[in-house]
Amino acid sequence: MLSRVAENLYWMARYLERTEDMARLINATTLLLLDLPQGAEFGWDILLQVTGDAKLYTEHYGTPEEGRIMRFLIADERNPNSVMAAIHQARENCRTFRDLLPAEFWERLNTLFLFVREQAGTSSDSRHARYAFLSEVISRRHALVGLLISSMSQDNVYQFIKLGRNMERADMTTRIVDVTSAVILPQDQGLQRTTTSSLWLGVLRALSAFEMYRRHVSVQVRSNQVVDYLLKDNKFPRSMKYCLGEMEVALAYLPNAGIPAEAVRRARRRLDALKLANLRPDLLHEYLDQAQKDLAMVHRTIQGTYFARDDTGFDGVPSGLLLNAAQA
Repeated sequence: MLSRVAENLYWMARYLERTEDMARLINATTLLLLDLPQGAEFGWDILLQVTGDAKLYTEHYGTPEEGRIMRFLIADERNPNSVMAAIHQARENCRTFRDLLPAEFWERLNTLFLFVREQAGTSSDSRHARYAFLSEVISRRHALVGLLISSMSQDNVYQFIKLGRNMERADMTTRIVDVTSAVILPQDQGLQRTTTSSLWLGVLRALSAFEMYRRHVSVQVRSNQVVDYLLKDNKFPRSMKYCLGEMEVALAYLPNAGIPAEAVRRARRRLDALKLANLRPDLLHEYLDQAQKDLAMVHRTIQGTYFARDDTGFDGVPSGLLLNAAQA
């Protein structure tokens, strides 16, 4: 397989996953705000910090404000992480290798692109309309993934798609979890406990993890247990550990996978070593920041092994967030 084709497959999968995950992040924040009691504080600008887009937003919009932030994160193609930009890039990448994928996949992807282009501009008119639009984006993207899983041979083409999907998913799971560290809790101790429970319940629902958490962990929503489940559970498809495992499996099918596979194993070892008991928000933020750096290194090794090598090698990670990594 040509390295350029492999790269396009990888990035198509990442952009498709980014489309869904950005929708999940926005919806999670919307639900979080609806559940906050009096005395708790949260700013929409935290979304810009979580996605690494604060500087770009300021250049185009100035002062953070909910409506402007929503337009920036949903409809503005000048933002490479927006829902519109992500689905557009996924479509453009797919266009170059349509013969490698089921014909129906291209048709559905194009339909999703047209739907987002038509609806994205008006989706920020109200929170209800925005939530409904983004939920539909998530649903349609699920249909695309299901089509690939059920109708593609598990060859190298599929493995590069699998790598991209799990790389992006692991990264965004850490970011959705990180949103909670930005909430300023009320002074009242009783309200603090209620607020904390509501926060983590919202995170679980944003990742479609609530039912599985209750089944496998506890009927009580406790912060440390939720974080442990979303980062370290090896069976839940959106946990960071599960995604790393899926990347390791995909790399086992590919040639010359030694360096990327070792980077994945290193990230898993660091994740396993995390102590999540009695977790403070500031410490959780540090853990998640390190996890994102580990994912960035895995991405760099995949890029250097299978796509275009650069002069920096694998010894360091460039500044900026993994979500903002641009296609070479």
